[in-house]
Amino acid sequence: MWHELWIAFALVLVIEGILPFLNPRGYKAMMANVTGMKDKSLRLAGFASMLGGVALLYLVN
Repeated sequence: MWHELWIAFALVLVIEGILPFLNPRGYKAMMANVTGMKDKSLRLAGFASMLGGVALLYLVN
């Protein structure tokens, strides 16, 4: 189980690094927009992302 968890963590790091690697200027602009978001909006976006991830895991398995 721990091995799979480390694999998943490594894949998250790879996926998270794709956008700043391919388009650093766009990534900076996106981060600037995120810092201006209200906490409620950011929390809702995070929750939607988590739900999407859980749904994807359910479909894959």
